Amino acid sequence: MDEPTVGILHPGTMGAAVAACAAANAAEVLWCETGRSTASVERAAQFGLTPVATLAELLDRSNIVISLCPPAAAEDLARDVAGHRFAGVYVEANAINPARTQRIAALLEPDATVVDGGVVGSPPVGGKSPTLYLSGPDDATACVEALFTGTTVRASVLGVEVGKASALKLAYASFQKTSRVLVALAVAMAREHGVDQELMKVASRRTDSYLSEPQYVAKTAARAWRWGPELEEAADALAAVGLPPEMLHAAASTLARWHEVKDDGELTLTDALDRLAQP
Repeated sequence: MDEPTVGILHPGTMGAAVAACAAANAAEVLWCETGRSTASVERAAQFGLTPVATLAELLDRSNIVISLCPPAAAEDLARDVAGHRFAGVYVEANAINPARTQRIAALLEPDATVVDGGVVGSPPVGGKSPTLYLSGPDDATACVEALFTGTTVRASVLGVEVGKASALKLAYASFQKTSRVLVALAVAMAREHGVDQELMKVASRRTDSYLSEPQYVAKTAARAWRWGPELEEAADALAAVGLPPEMLHAAASTLARWHEVKDDGELTLTDALDRLAQP
C-alpha cells in the first residue's frame, strides 16, 4: 500500500518512539488522546504523533494499527478494536505469550489481518536500534516491514506462524530480565554482609557479566512495573510447553517489591537495594 495511515495503541516510551520511526514511511501516525495521562500527551507531541478524539476515529482512518501497551491490557484493547470491526493490519506487538497472541488473532479475524510482533532492544532514540520481529501472513508482514525501511527500527520476519515473534521476545526477556534480578539479589546479599565492594572487585574481572554493572539495579527497579508482568507471561509460555516456570515466577515476585518506584529516574542503587530488603 502507498504510505498507509498508522494508528498506535498506546504511545508509551517504546510505542511513541516506534511510531515516530513508522512516520517516515506513513502518511500520518494517529493516537487516541482521550483518557490518557498528561505524560502521554506530552510524549505523543514530542514525537509528532497526530491526536484523534476516539478509538473509532483512529480505526476508521488507519490501515495499520500497532498495539504496544502493558501486557495485562493487551486482550482488552484487542477486544475493543474487534468491537469496531477493524479491517486493516493489526500488529500485536506486546510482550505476551504465544497463546494470548493467538487468542487475540482469533478475536480480530477475519475482519483484520493479525501480525505477531515482538520488540527486542531499547526504544529507538539516542542512537538505539531495536529489532521488531514479525510473524504472520506474508503480505501483511511485508507491509509492516516496509513501514520501518530506512529507520532505526530493524524489522525481521520469522515466518507465517502467529506466535513465533512473541515466543522469541519472551525467550530473550526471560534471560535478560531475570539476569538483572539476580544481580540485584547478589548485590543486596553482599551489602547486608558488608562485602559489596569486594563483590564488585570480583565482578570486575568478568566484564561480560551483568554483575559488573550494579548501577543498572536502579534502572531495573524503575522498570519493575513493566518487567514483572513480562516475566509472568514468559512463565506461562514455559508452562504451556511443559518447561518449569518457577524461576520466572520468583523473579516477577522480586520485581513486585519495586512497584512503587515506577519510572523513577532519580532512584539510586542504595535506594533500590533498601526497598528490596524492606518490602
